[in-house]
Amino acid sequence: MAPRNARSTLNSSPDTVSSPSLVASSAMAATRLVMASRDEAIEDSSARSVGTSPFCRASRRCRHREVLAPVRLRFATMLRVLDLRGQALDLGSALPRPDLAAEAPVAEVRAILAAVRSRGDEALRDYTRRFDGVEVNKLRVDGPLLAEAVSRVGSPLLEALTAARDSIESFHRWRAAPTSRYQRDGISVEQLELPVARAGVYVPGGLAKYPSSVLMAAIPAKVAGVPAVILCAPPGPDGEVPDEIMAAAHLAQVDEVYRAGGPQAIAAMAYGTESIASVDVIVGPGGRYVSLAKQEVRGVVGVPAAFAGPSEVVVVADATTPVDYAAIDIVVQAEHGPDGLAWLVTWSQQALHSIVTAVGRLVDRAPRKREIASTLDAGGYAVLVDGPKEAMAVANEIAPEHLELCCSEPERLVPLVKNAGAVFLGPWSPASLGDYMAGPSHVLPTFRSARFASALGVEDFLRRVHVIKADRAALCRVTPYIEAIARAEGLLAHAESVTMRATGSDQSSEA
Repeated sequence: MAPRNARSTLNSSPDTVSSPSLVASSAMAATRLVMASRDEAIEDSSARSVGTSPFCRASRRCRHREVLAPVRLRFATMLRVLDLRGQALDLGSALPRPDLAAEAPVAEVRAILAAVRSRGDEALRDYTRRFDGVEVNKLRVDGPLLAEAVSRVGSPLLEALTAARDSIESFHRWRAAPTSRYQRDGISVEQLELPVARAGVYVPGGLAKYPSSVLMAAIPAKVAGVPAVILCAPPGPDGEVPDEIMAAAHLAQVDEVYRAGGPQAIAAMAYGTESIASVDVIVGPGGRYVSLAKQEVRGVVGVPAAFAGPSEVVVVADATTPVDYAAIDIVVQAEHGPDGLAWLVTWSQQALHSIVTAVGRLVDRAPRKREIASTLDAGGYAVLVDGPKEAMAVANEIAPEHLELCCSEPERLVPLVKNAGAVFLGPWSPASLGDYMAGPSHVLPTFRSARFASALGVEDFLRRVHVIKADRAALCRVTPYIEAIARAEGLLAHAESVTMRATGSDQSSEA
């Protein structure tokens, strides 16, 4: 069995890219039409399969100009540069975009889901042995182990996690309460907000440990009043959930923790097994396999509309942007692993050249250089546009998880934001602030789902139930309208149900 780290091994080899000669006499000299695509591995449990990058639909050539600069090899491999200045383009076809369905491992995911649904705990243990390389006899983590983990993580981390917990809880308790009762012409509607009975939280493993994701996903559920919040996380090489995850679960008052990761954990929470009772809602981030699994079980359980997949960022910069700040924020998101997206968008040639150069310098000295370089090679772009309005058009087309407006007077660009998971203003508001301490959940829409979805919140664990009441006068007033619409739809009993009341013709009482 390959070691656990094998699942995060990244391969990056050219597929359909035709690289131009890296000979240029000036920073912005040559142009060339390219099509962007890369082979890569997928991060997370059950994810060692190799497939094609989700960037750029295979059926569509991405039409743009690739700008060459004297940074040579580093410049070409870290961020691909697109010059969109002076071009009346349909951005939907001009920009390389993620297409999850193109090479998605749907069949593999469905096979895993089916196995867990039919074989329960046995299948969970088989997949854990296969993909995590460990034997897990008992899936549930005993409660006392969570408290013990708190004592092992060390004071600095415990203090940080406690501060993050308090910030997250404070924000989610703050949301505006809905109007409790609506009244109009004798008809009243009261809105009840009822929590689901059980919520499942998934926390990924693989390249890193994510105690922050425990807090960001579990605390909104607890604030919503969910009676039972459970958590699944891949076990480490010792067969145990990492201490950092268990400590965060204890701080967030998670009720049950299980040693299970990957699509098999999603299946267990959706369908239930001998050890894991099924839940009503599944939340939390994950790689492509986990995100696809959540899509497959939607309908069996509730899954927020947001596709919480690999990390994304768009940094909008200008000549005033601190170069190293922009560069590190691009590297930050690539650090999460494969299938990520990291874009720089600017109307300043000097800013583009300086920031791209800085990205290469930062990657060179990064501990996870190979992983970051592979992610940027597949999903890293720097775009040169005519001005701020055009920059925001590009950002809106990408619909990123994180949108950093790291430029002069960023507030002026906020009205132009149409699609983004979260927006960060100015040099002192990096995406890392939102990842850990700002308060809103960092479980955000990816893969362009920010066009129709939002950040995870208390609302994702609540059901709205309307309690409706009318007096006789109010019902009589609207009876002609109800009757007309019901008869037009051929629903005569609907019409009779109100006319009977309006005319007082209760035949059962006469009998």
